[in-house]
Amino acid sequence: QVQLVESGGGLVQTGGTLILSCAASGSIISINEMGWYRQPPGKQRELVAAITSGGSTSYATSVKGRSTISRDNAKKMVYLQMNSLKPEDTAVYYCNLRGWSVTGGFNNWGKGTLVTVSS
Repeated sequence: QVQLVESGGGLVQTGGTLILSCAASGSIISINEMGWYRQPPGKQRELVAAITSGGSTSYATSVKGRSTISRDNAKKMVYLQMNSLKPEDTAVYYCNLRGWSVTGGFNNWGKGTLVTVSS
């Protein structure tokens, strides 16, 4: 079974920087797309950034230019660095991985890590 664990959330001041990490474990054969999503209080979950197995990245308009997603395939990890944080970045951040395990395809989510940006 594939499990994901996020870390790096916390309280940060406006204008600050945060680096989120997500570690995958389990009988993983390959990981295709890795992504970060967030769910602000009272709102729906939304895509923040994604990175393909080939390294192509995409970002939500709201974070483009101040965020970087990266992955370490050997360590089965994905990272999200966010700079110039704003109060509207406050949300629970989730990582999502899609790939193949010994039991078949998977599309798994972590439990989330809370990011709070103080004004």
